[in-house]
Amino acid sequence: MMDPACKKCRRAGEKLFLKGERCFSPKCAFVKRPDPPGMHAKSRRRGGLSEFGKQLAEKQRLKRIYGVREAQFKKYIKESVAAKGDNREILLRKLEMRLDNIVFRLGWTKSRSASRQLISHGHVFIDNKRVNIPSYQVRKDQKISLTEKIKNSNLFKDFSDLIKKYEAPVWLTLDKDKLEGKILSQPAGTELGNLASAGLVIEFYSR
Repeated sequence: MMDPACKKCRRAGEKLFLKGERCFSPKCAFVKRPDPPGMHAKSRRRGGLSEFGKQLAEKQRLKRIYGVREAQFKKYIKESVAAKGDNREILLRKLEMRLDNIVFRLGWTKSRSASRQLISHGHVFIDNKRVNIPSYQVRKDQKISLTEKIKNSNLFKDFSDLIKKYEAPVWLTLDKDKLEGKILSQPAGTELGNLASAGLVIEFYSR
């Protein structure tokens, strides 16, 4: 039976990297069966999507990638549209600056869902203060660190070689020995990914 997370990738038509290391291996279900689930998926795909369908698909894709619930996602949209500047960049920046995403971007977990578990269990500090809210918006110059308990756990001992080879995004700094990170700047432009995709999502909620 296929894992529900793998079905989400097939439905989106691309890898969403929801299963961590498995997504990079030949075992990845999307590699074996890239077509959307359902008997007539191939014929549906050939027919193409309407503009509404594209907007809906992008909304679902972003929500799944970052693991955000609908109410929280709507809040991000509302705040992005109300703010000054490129609302597409603002939306993607809000998603990227979530604590669960930062922990993932620092290479400390193999997926954002694993990051959420790490945070919810109280293993993450911001400026030496414990924060257990995955959606917390991290700010420029804030320092992110881990509890000694988790750093000395078998999980991180087994993971240490991968972390040493990992390169964090340019807007983050990573101390691979101390397992500490810092926000150098807010991501912008190409560092945020596909702005056109975010534009479709904002259009969906503006109907």
